[in-house]
Amino acid sequence: MVADLAALLDPVSTRRLIVKVGSALLVEGGAPRVEWLASLIADLAEVRAKGSEVIIVSSGAIALGAARLGLPRGGRASLADAQAAASVGQVVLAQLWAGALERHDITAAQMLVTLSDLEDRRRYLNASATLERLIAAGAVPVVNENDSVATEEIRFGDNDRLAARVAQAANASGVLLLSDVAGLYDRDPADPDARLIERVEGVTPDILAMAGDSSGSGLGSGGMRAKLQAAQIAERAGVTLGIIDGRGDHPLGRLLKTGVGTVFLPVRQETARKAWLGGRLAPQGALCVDAGCAAALAGGASLLAAGLTDVKGDFQRGALVSVHGPDGERLGQGLVEYSAQECRAIQGKREGEQEAQLGYAPRAAVIHRDHMVQ
Repeated sequence: MVADLAALLDPVSTRRLIVKVGSALLVEGGAPRVEWLASLIADLAEVRAKGSEVIIVSSGAIALGAARLGLPRGGRASLADAQAAASVGQVVLAQLWAGALERHDITAAQMLVTLSDLEDRRRYLNASATLERLIAAGAVPVVNENDSVATEEIRFGDNDRLAARVAQAANASGVLLLSDVAGLYDRDPADPDARLIERVEGVTPDILAMAGDSSGSGLGSGGMRAKLQAAQIAERAGVTLGIIDGRGDHPLGRLLKTGVGTVFLPVRQETARKAWLGGRLAPQGALCVDAGCAAALAGGASLLAAGLTDVKGDFQRGALVSVHGPDGERLGQGLVEYSAQECRAIQGKREGEQEAQLGYAPRAAVIHRDHMVQ
């Protein structure tokens, strides 16, 4: 069990570590920060030499590609610009990491993924197997979202959450987010009275309220809220997540000396399947339930048709849907046993009334408790 930030760099407690690097750290004025990257790679090489396995999640493709193409707003003026910038920037980014790692006799492996790759269970397991094989072969995977094909509707949108999902897929022990802030503050870090929160045990609504939405640099797409959402994903799998200031040279070496940052300790560890399910980010619809059903769900029950009050969206059986209580509060999400049309036909009806609506014997539940997470 990882107890603090420094332990993320200890191979005894962290056998496999995900290190996420944001655009603001890697790119300045459209050009890569070559000397800074060299110092980070030296740190990573030392971590590997001590016995830890490392996977890198790197942003920067859009920023690098936009500079090469001369696109406005860092390539984020439109989806078409972002996709074009990513197409060019991924080549530059891969060369950058491969060259820097090669200087330490480390082989880099590029892995581009989309949200769908990690939302679909079969493709998720394929990605997991690829990561496992690359590490066994001695390579360092460098993962990024495939922004050249991702759409606004179906994408991670930030590499913080991607890093947490990669940690799940790779069965990692820890995630370290290198940021342009020192960690989570109890208010806007620009406020002179802001206090750094050094340790968080479970991301609660109060913790989420401390976060802002925007990226401070304007280069990236994430902010502190995205990092907290990443911590929520990580904690489901029993993975510790840390946030540190990565702006100066040798950020990992500095962490070992100072220990400054925020560490998020998991308060639970779900099964691999439930952790994957809880980390999924793109529900295809929503089910609303009454107060009685909400109370039953809180006690670990399955979602039954009798408690359904509304069905939103158009989805098929097996789709991921979110579940909401009578006041609109989100109660969880799960894999639905019926299509949206069938859910509407049987909502509010007892088991004995459902067969007439469906034309066949009803299933045990709309969402079985084994296929639902809160």
